Amino acid sequence: MEYMDVPTKIRRIFDPIYGFIRLTPVEWEIIHSTFYQRLRWIKQLGFSFYLFPGAEHSRFGHSIGVMYNAHKILQSCGKAVAEGDLMEKKPANKDVEFHQAIRLGALMHDLGTFMFSHTTEMAYIKFAETTNAKNGKGLADDHEHLGSFIIKNTDFEGGVTNILKKYGHDPQKISDLVKGKSPSILANQILHSEIDCDRMDYLLRDAHYTGLKYGTYDRYYLLHHFKKEVISGKEILTIKENAVHCVSDFLSSRFNWYSQVIRSPRGAKYDAIAEKICFYLLEKGEILKYSDLLEIIAHSPERFYQFNDSYFMSRVQECYMKGKFDKSPAIKDMASTLLFSRGAKTIKGQEFRQLLLNQDDFQKNYKIIKKVENKVKELTDFILKKGEEKDWIIPDLPTKEITFVKSYNKIVKDKIGPNLLLERDPVKISFDNGDIKLLAEVENSIISSLQKTNNFIPNVFCSYSAHELLIKEGLIIED
Repeated sequence: MEYMDVPTKIRRIFDPIYGFIRLTPVEWEIIHSTFYQRLRWIKQLGFSFYLFPGAEHSRFGHSIGVMYNAHKILQSCGKAVAEGDLMEKKPANKDVEFHQAIRLGALMHDLGTFMFSHTTEMAYIKFAETTNAKNGKGLADDHEHLGSFIIKNTDFEGGVTNILKKYGHDPQKISDLVKGKSPSILANQILHSEIDCDRMDYLLRDAHYTGLKYGTYDRYYLLHHFKKEVISGKEILTIKENAVHCVSDFLSSRFNWYSQVIRSPRGAKYDAIAEKICFYLLEKGEILKYSDLLEIIAHSPERFYQFNDSYFMSRVQECYMKGKFDKSPAIKDMASTLLFSRGAKTIKGQEFRQLLLNQDDFQKNYKIIKKVENKVKELTDFILKKGEEKDWIIPDLPTKEITFVKSYNKIVKDKIGPNLLLERDPVKISFDNGDIKLLAEVENSIISSLQKTNNFIPNVFCSYSAHELLIKEGLIIED
């Protein structure tokens, strides 16, 4: 296949957040591949549109926005090349290759996204089909590894591997960038850190489409203050000290966004129900398994295209209408709730209240979490003994911490090398006198006082009938 000879003037898209975004020849061809077009049909925020009707935006637009933010960070820290060199079909030197590769890694960071984004992904991770396979590599059945597989195993006409090679890029290098395992610390920071191109996009994009303002921050001011520094011979990404308060604002926006939107029980209940149904469908062989996806990717891109939101809802509706849920009344009730937005109940109680925890107080946190788990077990056991087959309870306990930043003590505990400034994730602040500090160490930063804070939001959902029974028995309080 020859290069797509597309006039430069139309190699661009108009984005509602950033305006016109120009695309390189390789990006243009990848975006128009079957693998990338699939992202148009996957919602960015899962089932949050049940709560926020405007949240219909897709992973397609988000991923292009992530690429654009990666590009702007490179410009800000002095690692960008001239636009004329960037737009060449093949990189003329290592600097151009680095710039193009960063953009490509950002562009394809969500290439392996599951149906309704992270909603169904957890079902695949828990099912762990290929993770536990004897001939497997023990890798999680997640979107990063699926995306990496696409990047490295589609060396055929229209495949991503084939396109990358044709334009002079090593698929393995791009895969390493997507997984945050590049030899370049600075590259990994741009794509995977507490302030990265991914978070910079989804905060603004999600706020725009939900109509909420929780995720807003001063993007232009932040972009102006990225800086490249060299530590022990390695390039790292820092932010200049006079943007400390802008950084704090960014991290506070993300903290509030996850706390008030992503973990809001009014919307999260649909994601939890969808995950439970997806796991059931995997168990019964009623939906594509991870091994199926790998096989399809390697041989049938058009078929992989169907692995999107519409496919999941069609499978749920078909199984519902054809009576395939009849042997599991609880799953049937969940399917009815998901299909027709008929609602489910959120269990209230002292054990399930939202708490601010200390990241470093492991013993106290363990006791709190154990108390929640014990209460969930009590309720679940009761429903199993006293409830009917249609009654169900779904615990939706946090799988990752909602923090402003990782605490300094945790950074020290989890460090890989001897120098904390070479750790990938933490925000680094550079000062005019040449000093570089972790944000958690900067005394005049609000985050230095809040660095240990972890927002613990346990959600537990149940059917209407189970809710009535639990109230009747006095095991939970009424809304």
